[in-house]
Amino acid sequence: MQIFQKVLTKDEINYRFIESVNAVIGRESISKTSLAESLNVKPAKFSEILNGRMRAGADMIAILCDYYGVSPDYILMSRGGIFRGNKLEPIIINEGDAQRSVSFDPSKGTPYYDVDFMGGFAEIINSQTTVPACNIIVPGFEKATVWCNVTGHSMEPKINHGDIIALRECTVQDIQYGEIYAVVLDTLRTIKILRRGTTPDVLRYVPINPDFDDQEFSISRILHVFEVLGSIARFF
Repeated sequence: MQIFQKVLTKDEINYRFIESVNAVIGRESISKTSLAESLNVKPAKFSEILNGRMRAGADMIAILCDYYGVSPDYILMSRGGIFRGNKLEPIIINEGDAQRSVSFDPSKGTPYYDVDFMGGFAEIINSQTTVPACNIIVPGFEKATVWCNVTGHSMEPKINHGDIIALRECTVQDIQYGEIYAVVLDTLRTIKILRRGTTPDVLRYVPINPDFDDQEFSISRILHVFEVLGSIARFF
């Protein structure tokens, strides 16, 4: 019997707040801007919180829980599922939860390719014959079109080495500055926060981990760009 509940650090609480926000966005089909307004926070600051550069305040957590049915136990103590009661259907995302499942039926779930984005992912998306290792079903990530592995430490602590990431392909015109994208360049694949460059023809690629440096690359070098909808620890 578990008597004592683990006390979470402020960073762990913020991480669970971000997970809860992404789950709300997926279930409510609400934009990040609209959600920011409902939480009484400016979109720019909200983006910084979701990128892990700032922490959510207690007032934001309270509104998210009260208005959208998010469980405060999940955010503050990592206990139970994201949602509580009957406001929204519960999403259980703790490690080993049964609601995360693997499917070998192509009509169920989202394709998972057992390749690293930094490695063979470009070959996968350009192939018409490659078969995914399986499909996976992860509540809250229904908008993803593909899952794959991630390597490297530049986006920690938000995206960890060995996680799997949910991606949805978009265009350069869809890029929202300050959000995280997985980008296939002509000679490089990388996952970073994208921001305006020093000139209109380049983008700045910004890591979360302070041990890594910003870089700039020409927009003309982009072959594919994917919105990173989120990441989870591999559960299968």
